[in-house]
Amino acid sequence: MRHVNAGCLICCAAGLLFTPAQASEAQFLGGLKGQYVGKGQVRLRTNRQPINIRCTFTSTTSPSSLSLKGRCRGLLVVSRAVGVDLKASGGTYHGSYIGAGSGPASLSGRRKGNSLALTIQWAKPINGDRRASLTVAQTGARGLKLTTSDRDPASGKTVVTSQITLQRQ
Repeated sequence: MRHVNAGCLICCAAGLLFTPAQASEAQFLGGLKGQYVGKGQVRLRTNRQPINIRCTFTSTTSPSSLSLKGRCRGLLVVSRAVGVDLKASGGTYHGSYIGAGSGPASLSGRRKGNSLALTIQWAKPINGDRRASLTVAQTGARGLKLTTSDRDPASGKTVVTSQITLQRQ
């Protein structure tokens, strides 16, 4: 289960009481704190069929950081630990992602409204290269959606490799 990106990742990956674009990073990050459960799908490769998964995550925050740790399970026997650690500086984010099976990946990106748009730099080539993208988006009052996309080496098209929809408990 290489592409559970909070992924997966990581996003790699909250129900919020507010989502204004002008909210400070501290307010934005603070609203991501909590316990989450949900489900989604993941593709082990861009050319494979998706696998249904169920996930649990714990999100801890500070005024300038986000740590999202969880576990996703699929096919009754496959289980993968997933983690995202980010530091905010101004409107930019940098950090790491664990969970794709290629080793620790680096993350970098920006907040866009109620979402974090992050570039993943894998430790080893996955789907023909070392780059992918992770979006961590607030959805509704209690939701969080983690979406990972990668380029299919055969077609050159962008493929959603994981999408996890979570609700804060």
